[in-house]
Amino acid sequence: MTARRRVLISGASIAGPALAFWMERAAWDVTVIERAPELRAGGQNIDIRGAGREVVRRMGVEEAIRARNTREAGTRFIGTRGQTVASFPAGRDDTGGATAELEILRGELSQVLFDLTDERVEYRFGTTIRSIDDHGAGAHVTFDDGTDEQFDLVVIAEGMRSRTRRLVFPGIDPIVSKNMSTAYLTIPREPDDTDWWRWYTATGGRTITLRPDNLGTIRATLSYPTRGDERADAGDDDSGRSRDALLRRFADAGWQAPRVLREMAHAEEFYLERVGQVHLDTWHRGRVALVGDAAYCASPLSGMGTTLSLVGAYVLAGELGRSTDVETALQRYVDILRPFVARAQDLPPGTPRLANPRSRAGRALFHGVLRAASSRAGRRLTTGLFRPPAETFALPDYG
Repeated sequence: MTARRRVLISGASIAGPALAFWMERAAWDVTVIERAPELRAGGQNIDIRGAGREVVRRMGVEEAIRARNTREAGTRFIGTRGQTVASFPAGRDDTGGATAELEILRGELSQVLFDLTDERVEYRFGTTIRSIDDHGAGAHVTFDDGTDEQFDLVVIAEGMRSRTRRLVFPGIDPIVSKNMSTAYLTIPREPDDTDWWRWYTATGGRTITLRPDNLGTIRATLSYPTRGDERADAGDDDSGRSRDALLRRFADAGWQAPRVLREMAHAEEFYLERVGQVHLDTWHRGRVALVGDAAYCASPLSGMGTTLSLVGAYVLAGELGRSTDVETALQRYVDILRPFVARAQDLPPGTPRLANPRSRAGRALFHGVLRAASSRAGRRLTTGLFRPPAETFALPDYG
């Protein structure tokens, strides 16, 4: 009997557990490690579109995801007096809408995928990779506790700023800045809150958004423009200084800024990041591969991050399952997925600046465009306005 091949997956958010499901189905022994001490329950709204929807159907979890849907009614753009400038109802198909038909919190989706795989996959939390020795026929991995093991393949399924990726691609910075930073936090829901994603534009390129969730709270964001070489106001690793900087930056922003800033002072779930994309010439080197944001983050601006993670995991496992030659399978994964990733990362011209105008005149123009687009006639002409290219990929059938 041929011994089952072993794969180590680093990262237990979305791409990691999804890949674990398909790799176990392809008869690999799967170990997933995660830096955090337990499954991360936090995170903002994410959506699953097009080919990503088909992947979760093939996994048999579409209804489990739907049961945890945020039930966001759609997107409303808010004016300076708190009035609704334009409304766009949630999509009614697999792809359309600024609010997708299938909206879920990142932590909720992670839990669904973990529950699906927990009995057949080994999960190790509070564990990281210290070093990887790729010797051609496999990879010798040393963990942070000093123990070491042998694997036929290592897959890095971490975030955009993956630390483990640096072990495989040393000296390479693949992150391309989108010249914007966003702070994410969870705040209490108030009686006046609605089930709509509300988007407010202040001057200076600043935006404030409030989104409902299915847990009785509100997911808030504060976004503002930055230069490509600028740190995100003291960085993600110093939330105290970051919060102080945001207090100064949004003090005069208007609308719900005072509320968000007040809650930010003691919000347990707070994260500030520079928005960017990951561009690499290849997503594998020897017996190590990348999947999801670590390989080809398209940024939250694309609306495609979760879909790329799910589709990438499906294709990577599918190619590895149909071939005994690991390196050939990895290259097939790159060749098949590369055009889809390129379309996802090709953001509309002017993004994100057009949706984050800096002047009052620019804001008035932006609102005027939104009003026209939200009218009955405008919707017929702008059906692709909030439709990412999630349906431009035909999933292979791996049997």
